[in-house]
Amino acid sequence: MDRTQGINALTSRQEPWDFVIIGGGATGLGCAVEAAARGYDPLLLEMHDFAKATSSRSTKLVHGGVRYLEQGNVSLVFEALHERERLQDNAPHLVRNLSFVVPSYKWWEGPYYWTGMKVYDLLAGSQNFGTSRHLGRADTIEQLPTIEQDGLRGGVQYFDGQFDDTRLAVNMAQTAVDHGGVALNYMKVTDLRKSKGEVTGVVAHDQESGATHEIDAHAVINATGIFTDTIREMDDPGAASTLRPSQGTHIVLDRSFLPGESAIMIPKTDDGRVLFAIPWNDRVVVGTTDVAVDEVSHEPVPTEDEVSYLIEHANRYLARRVEPSDVLSTFAGIRPLVAPPGSSGDTSDIARDHQLYVSSSGLVTISGGKWTTYRQMAEDTIDRAIAQGDLSHSPSITGSLRLHGAHDNADQFGDLSAYGADAPALQALMEERPELEPPLDDRLPIRGAQVVWAAREEMARTVEDVLARRTRCLLLNAEASIDIAPRVAELLAEERGRPSSWAEAQVDAFTDTARDYMIRSAVPA
Repeated sequence: MDRTQGINALTSRQEPWDFVIIGGGATGLGCAVEAAARGYDPLLLEMHDFAKATSSRSTKLVHGGVRYLEQGNVSLVFEALHERERLQDNAPHLVRNLSFVVPSYKWWEGPYYWTGMKVYDLLAGSQNFGTSRHLGRADTIEQLPTIEQDGLRGGVQYFDGQFDDTRLAVNMAQTAVDHGGVALNYMKVTDLRKSKGEVTGVVAHDQESGATHEIDAHAVINATGIFTDTIREMDDPGAASTLRPSQGTHIVLDRSFLPGESAIMIPKTDDGRVLFAIPWNDRVVVGTTDVAVDEVSHEPVPTEDEVSYLIEHANRYLARRVEPSDVLSTFAGIRPLVAPPGSSGDTSDIARDHQLYVSSSGLVTISGGKWTTYRQMAEDTIDRAIAQGDLSHSPSITGSLRLHGAHDNADQFGDLSAYGADAPALQALMEERPELEPPLDDRLPIRGAQVVWAAREEMARTVEDVLARRTRCLLLNAEASIDIAPRVAELLAEERGRPSSWAEAQVDAFTDTARDYMIRSAVPA
């Protein structure tokens, strides 16, 4: 996947693209894969980096959504559970089974939660990841050695999926390109092109070269997540807002806080959210909050209240006390929740259903949804866009389409397992250049070879692209990521033919960003 090749494909194109897809998060990338796999010519344009916003800041779960059962949204849970299995089949190197335990401290909690999990099992049917079961007190402690034991009665165990969101996003971009599509990051759509009131394309600004491109398309798809209304307002300045954005924050702790192989799930916290403590990449991710926000941003910053809330709740359920100094990183994402204009109520009560609609000018907008159901959302969207663009219909094949990197035994590659089928090429690179093999920092799972690979094969353009998304270093340890930024910048500069001044500017920019991933007491002056 090479950006220069993508730019050449864009500038040499004489015919309208079948689809221009605005937005390079889970939904937009899913649409690009869906279209390219069916044999269409899609062009995906992302104004920053792939999965820069919400799609890189999830709780890292591929799940049906236990909490939606209580809301009575059985159809959403059913759809998500079946998409969960498809995702595991299509990206086995990134999706794995994970045991969850719901601890019970009151007499009624065990039977109540067990009943809900049995419904969850029933909806999953033959595609279940594992059968739920009641746990006694001793079994609960065995599964969760560091659980708060005071008042503990037992628990309920169930199974769901876990994944790496941005590794999946990168693989989706590669899959779209593998099937003939074009995906470009740092290409911002600044306007919609129209003829006789109908949307016929877009105007896009290349944020690297400064070039402006006028691009024609049979159909334009707005898949911009939290920026959905921005594109809708380009189409119609009077368009009513449909989004109710909500910020969710996570904190990341050392693995010693939850050393077992099971995650903790608390069905309902003070703000109505489900709380998870999840082992992930040799760390523990604790989240999430649910706070309504008025403005959206690529880089939302966790508030002190949100971080304090998560530390307080972690201390309710973990025997080892969490102090602010134990937090290795914090990250926040904004959910693009869809609600009817003028609706009110808590954002935690808004379901993660997706909505698809076409404006009077023909702009196709897909909004809402969740990571687990991205493929179904994309199938629905491309079906609608085909009709809008008056194109011949080709059926979906993504239900069984293996994504780039898919490998059924990726664990054999050790700390390179997330690269799946690409891991041998990375190993060959390290054999060719042994200086790229050692870890850049003992606190982080990154080698120089991964930086070079990200630049050559994964369209990484900046230090942040490498440390936040091609690897997950920024989320795993923000301070250590700042420490290795100069070496990452040096390697990127070598690959991209950039001067030392570029590398220095990259380090400064990344450091400014990374400080927002540290709690305030840990940020250097």
